[in-house]
Amino acid sequence: QVRLVESGGASVQAGGSLRLSCTAAYKYSDSYNTFCLGWFRQAPGKEREGVAAIDHDDSTTYADSVKGRFTIPQDNAGNTLYLQMNSLNPEDTAMYYCAAAFCRAIRGSLISREYTYWGQGTQVTVSS
Repeated sequence: QVRLVESGGASVQAGGSLRLSCTAAYKYSDSYNTFCLGWFRQAPGKEREGVAAIDHDDSTTYADSVKGRFTIPQDNAGNTLYLQMNSLNPEDTAMYYCAAAFCRAIRGSLISREYTYWGQGTQVTVSS
């Protein structure tokens, strides 16, 4: 019911910034307010971890490791969710994924198994 496409990943120097985009395509046009989105990442040899999520009321949740550096801008346009990443460090290197699930089921959760739909990911590499 939901197709997600991420973009914006790149290789940057430590201290730099990137803005990731996640464009959602819904099978039914009125699904926009039904699904909520989140950002996750997975580094080689590590488990997938939640980074940031937004609830139906636009409240946001962030992992402790990115608080103060990553934000979901409030100027999200239509079916596109952004992730603004500042003060990047090498520990942020990972494949970043966008995910979606029914809002009432996740309510801004950062637990990956609670999300139903996933994009293919976009690679972020931060060099020191």
